[in-house]
Amino acid sequence: MGLITPVILSGGGGTRLWPLSTPQRPKQFLPLTDERTMFQLTVQRTAGRDSFAAPIIVANASHASLIDAQLAEAGVEDALILLEPCARNTAPAIAIAALAAPEPESLLLVMPSDHAIADLEAFGRAIATAAKLAGEGWLVTFGIDPTGPETGYGYIAAAEPLAAGGHAVSRFIEKPDRAAAQAMLDAGHHYWNGGIFLFRASAFLDALGTHAPAMLEAANMAMSGANRIGQHIHPEATAFAASPSDSIDYAVMEKAEKVATVPVAMGWSDVGSWDALHEIGRPDEAGNVVRGEFRHIGASENLICSDRVRVSAIGVEGLIIVASGDDILIVPRGQSQNVKLLA
Repeated sequence: MGLITPVILSGGGGTRLWPLSTPQRPKQFLPLTDERTMFQLTVQRTAGRDSFAAPIIVANASHASLIDAQLAEAGVEDALILLEPCARNTAPAIAIAALAAPEPESLLLVMPSDHAIADLEAFGRAIATAAKLAGEGWLVTFGIDPTGPETGYGYIAAAEPLAAGGHAVSRFIEKPDRAAAQAMLDAGHHYWNGGIFLFRASAFLDALGTHAPAMLEAANMAMSGANRIGQHIHPEATAFAASPSDSIDYAVMEKAEKVATVPVAMGWSDVGSWDALHEIGRPDEAGNVVRGEFRHIGASENLICSDRVRVSAIGVEGLIIVASGDDILIVPRGQSQNVKLLA
């Protein structure tokens, strides 16, 4: 089936991780779970050129210099970088990547740039299964094995098993309330929608032409008028801005006929809040997850993140304390989803 081309989506603003994440340097470009940034970790997951082609990065044009610097640090010199003149959501971003693919039949592994994956071997096995399905013309989404009745994610309902592995998708479910989420866990065969996909470029573009033809037309015009400077491709701005703004789920996956899911338990997190970062962090003996300099007396079960100043605490429990530049955030754990209201 040839090499798989990674498509790394890096247009997010990361507002839920303010004040560390800002529009100028959103969370994917920060070292939140490792000494490497989330973006670098994502790129390096598919670094083996025996299985993967050079990656295609789709990102905000204002982050071009950040991307160049971080790719250089990661030792990646062959990436193709598509620089969006404006944000139009994931479906148009994937469309221009599909049009820039090495071949129309190229297999594309689409990944957000700001997710954490702990078990890379499990991810690799899921990629191999998904590639077989994509080779048969399926649009494949990775179904994350749920660890609890999470209300912050959409869900995928799996139907009958397929001969090549995985399952046909019965339906997609919007973010549920807790009772509905628990009911899906109790019923089984329901998975979190993690926003990771694998399909042939041509299969995605065909589905886009059927279900969102205006989007495909805009993508074609934007790429036909694109300006290329080295490894940077700038889609034509007016044409790209004319595209409808929609996610891949709404534009294609929920409407297409041949959609499959490959369930996988791989220690996945979208690191979508400070609470999520605490959950996947490595706590000290008092249950504190710390990035930066922290001293305390009797403080426990806190998340402390500082990029400059030393944080000191006495007797506090269950807090999120983030210090970045001139801003300090203090919020009880469990309420960090509201941080985006301040960003």
